[in-house]
Amino acid sequence: MEQIRLNKYLSDTGVCSRREADRLTESGRITINGRKAELGEKISGKERICLDGRPVRPAPADRERVVLAVHKPRGIVCTTVENCHEKHSIVGMVGYPSRIYPIGRLDKDSEGLILMTDDGALVNRILRGRYGHEKEYEVRVNRPVTAEFLRAMEKGVPILNTVTRPCRCGKIGEKEFRIVLTQGLNRQIRRMCQALGYEVCRLKRVRVMNVLLGGLGPGEYRELTEEERQELYRICGEPKE
Repeated sequence: MEQIRLNKYLSDTGVCSRREADRLTESGRITINGRKAELGEKISGKERICLDGRPVRPAPADRERVVLAVHKPRGIVCTTVENCHEKHSIVGMVGYPSRIYPIGRLDKDSEGLILMTDDGALVNRILRGRYGHEKEYEVRVNRPVTAEFLRAMEKGVPILNTVTRPCRCGKIGEKEFRIVLTQGLNRQIRRMCQALGYEVCRLKRVRVMNVLLGGLGPGEYRELTEEERQELYRICGEPKE
């Protein structure tokens, strides 16, 4: 019988992403037939898999995948499972009737577009940095934006023991600029600005790949249009189910 990795199984059921599944396993919150699961373990799918003592059941194979565009307000946390029903978490804020989770994160002090889904394969394709999927942000800082600052940002900034990938920037106001990234280091834009002597006052994500925030208000969400879904899956190289 063919076996699959536990993190893929949990991702495919819509519980969480593979990364989060690994974190849950390491913290001892996942059990297999009553025993604590081990990181990297493979299963057949016939075992009794539980999260915090509650059974995890596979979703129907022919279900329609959910993909939402959500406007995360400031103060909301992009948590997945833990505290997922509390009002300060994005899962609790959206209150979607079926189990979904965010693709990636926006830090608590940032706002803007985040995609949410129950499609684990889509999550993994988007989050893998080597694919270089674009994310666009509008940023307000505490000092006038200069040409030198923008050039330094575009070239790459030393943070977190590495140098950020080249990116695209453009001035949109005296103290505002737009930046398009193809990687997602922890608090990357804030750290890049800080390294160049700037402080971020407001950070808003306005695009993820082909999906735009548009007129979606803080706390609002919508399902992707069929055209958006098809293009998103095409970019990710995954067949739409």
